[in-house]
Amino acid sequence: MGRVRSVSVERVIPATADRIFDILADPSRHQDFDGSDTVRSARGEPTRLALGSRFSMNMKMGVPYLISNKVVEFEENRLIAWRHFGRHIWRYELEPTDGGTLVRETFDWSTSLFPRGIELMGYDKSHPSNMELSLERLEALVTDPTVS
Repeated sequence: MGRVRSVSVERVIPATADRIFDILADPSRHQDFDGSDTVRSARGEPTRLALGSRFSMNMKMGVPYLISNKVVEFEENRLIAWRHFGRHIWRYELEPTDGGTLVRETFDWSTSLFPRGIELMGYDKSHPSNMELSLERLEALVTDPTVS
């Protein structure tokens, strides 16, 4: 049996799935909840993401760079996932539950072009804490009555 090459974190957020999904499906909002502090801004016109959508982000990890992504999984108000040229996937799953919505964020490098590189760089170990912070920031964003 192969090695598991994904990590997930989850949090119940006291908001509806459609409210949360609206933020996830808007690339111009990604820097607002990014727990890694690497996402700077969306590149180009903000559009709502759908299956097959392509979008680019201005990033910074030491030095600025541009990353292009493609939405590879999509179910309105339930699931959205994208990947870039490295083919690893960022996935958000939403499940309505008592008290709001269970949000699960997953970093899946099982499809990566170089999965061992992800592990050598330590991303498999460092991403869970960043993802927890992302979900904390996402909650603050969607529960703030002044944010539309």
